[in-house]
Amino acid sequence: MNSTSNPMTRKSKPRPIVSAAHLASGASPALSELEFSLTLAYNAFQKWMVRCAAAAGVQLSPLEVLILHTVRHRDRPKRFMEILLVLHIEDAYLANYAISKLQKSGLVRSHRAGKEKMVEATKAGITFCDTYRDVRERLLVDSVKAGGISEDSLSETAARLRMLSGDYNEAARAAATL
Repeated sequence: MNSTSNPMTRKSKPRPIVSAAHLASGASPALSELEFSLTLAYNAFQKWMVRCAAAAGVQLSPLEVLILHTVRHRDRPKRFMEILLVLHIEDAYLANYAISKLQKSGLVRSHRAGKEKMVEATKAGITFCDTYRDVRERLLVDSVKAGGISEDSLSETAARLRMLSGDYNEAARAAATL
């Protein structure tokens, strides 16, 4: 008996890990596998942001964490519409509500510049972001580096995900016209 006919020694291609076999049965099972992985990563990332924020001393929602870090980016005020654009938020009400909660927590302040709503991090917001960064470095960055994922590999993955987000956005626009 040769090794290719023995099922115990034959190497088979692993089956994709998917959450919906009916989607994986189409032309791209790998895309279904990616979508399931994105779902797991999305939920884990949201859980991480909430728990990291709590470890940094503040109870925040994932959207509040994202908005605060976006507002803190480069330590300059951001236009409300700029925040929506950068984070690709379609529902302005949700973003406005999150900013309102961040203001009540003393982490951001807003003001008008003409017709534009401007949002900036307060001293407390900057301190929170710095503490969040320190917790992230200690608990997440060290773990990812210990797992052997290089900075180049992370950057390549990020570039691919940004490209795929464009594909999903285009498909979403097309689906809206059906």
